[in-house]
Amino acid sequence: MVAGRPVSGAWRYGHESALPGILNIRDQVQASLPGVPVRLAFTSNIIRRIWQERRKDPAYAVQHPEVPTEIINVKGPLAAIADLQDEGYGYIVVQPTHISSGEEFADLASYVQGLNAIKTVKKRNMPFRKILIGRPALGTHGIEHEYRHDIEQVAAVLAPDVEMAKKAGRALVYFAHGNEHYSTGVYLEFEQVMRKRYPGVRIYVTMVEGFPDNARLFEELAADKTRKVLLKPFMTVAGDHAKNDMAGPEPDSLKSQLETRGVNVAASLVGLGESDAFAAIFARHIKDVMSDEGL
Repeated sequence: MVAGRPVSGAWRYGHESALPGILNIRDQVQASLPGVPVRLAFTSNIIRRIWQERRKDPAYAVQHPEVPTEIINVKGPLAAIADLQDEGYGYIVVQPTHISSGEEFADLASYVQGLNAIKTVKKRNMPFRKILIGRPALGTHGIEHEYRHDIEQVAAVLAPDVEMAKKAGRALVYFAHGNEHYSTGVYLEFEQVMRKRYPGVRIYVTMVEGFPDNARLFEELAADKTRKVLLKPFMTVAGDHAKNDMAGPEPDSLKSQLETRGVNVAASLVGLGESDAFAAIFARHIKDVMSDEGL
């Protein structure tokens, strides 16, 4: 998400099912920053191309009236920032909607660092005063904002998920994206925080990529003799990974693999961004980075 002192959001989703989470975060951010323009941006080249193809198809907008024009015309972070610079904004906040400080966040931070490195001969010709970047939901490195506190904040807003699993008599399994970037162990820390905060329900975390992985999940479920689980995407939106990798009918989906092991599986295809309390975390992170800069 980009705001200047707009805010720009960095999302990468092509499924219409991802839109409720995206748009709710946008709305929560806009409500918390009245008068500040908020723009959406997608970091993924692949996802932007999907929307570009849809933009060329006149029938798409007719068939999908629920899709806002700003999504159909969505740009990448660099283009969104350039638009704000053209409009005269000197301070721009780039707020990722990533869960953790992984590969995509590192790439986005590199964009911001590169733009901030521009030095014109005359100061008045600088394209920006400064571009700021907020931190992911689970925090990042640095001493200004303790990442452990960010983990606790995320855990605190997930009580409804735990209650849903408890009422159904199921363990709660969060399915995160992860990445092949060097692991920080933050997902294991999140799992530990959740287990300590909600001791009445067994809670597990697994990921599409990286660790903790499905092999670990299967071992833990077997050791705990857990036979009933509720799958929830630990992702900002319930897009392709949630629909297919987590809960799809294919034999390699997490749901199918669990069922072949005799586990009774229920799945909830609701992204974290659809929760107002979770969406508000990103709004707070924007305010934090603005406050740090004295804005």
